[in-house]
Amino acid sequence: MLQNLTGWHFLIILVVVLLLFGAPKLPGLARSLGQSMKIFKSEIKSDAVDPDPSTPARSTSTTGDDASGTAGSTAVGPTDPAAKP
Repeated sequence: MLQNLTGWHFLIILVVVLLLFGAPKLPGLARSLGQSMKIFKSEIKSDAVDPDPSTPARSTSTTGDDASGTAGSTAVGPTDPAAKP
């Protein structure tokens, strides 16, 4: 399908894109496309490096002395400081 496209076809497509989006918007459009591709590639890589599903994930706790994380933990309140009681 794309075998018959020549340089003139790409030039015409470029002119149509310029007319549709305008020259000032093209850098932002290219930037957002690049960011989308970067996110897509990172998601693909993270899926390829998944750990073995047969081993359970270990939870880490920064509060408390024991593994359950209950010793030394205190209830402070809502996590949202703007929330009213």
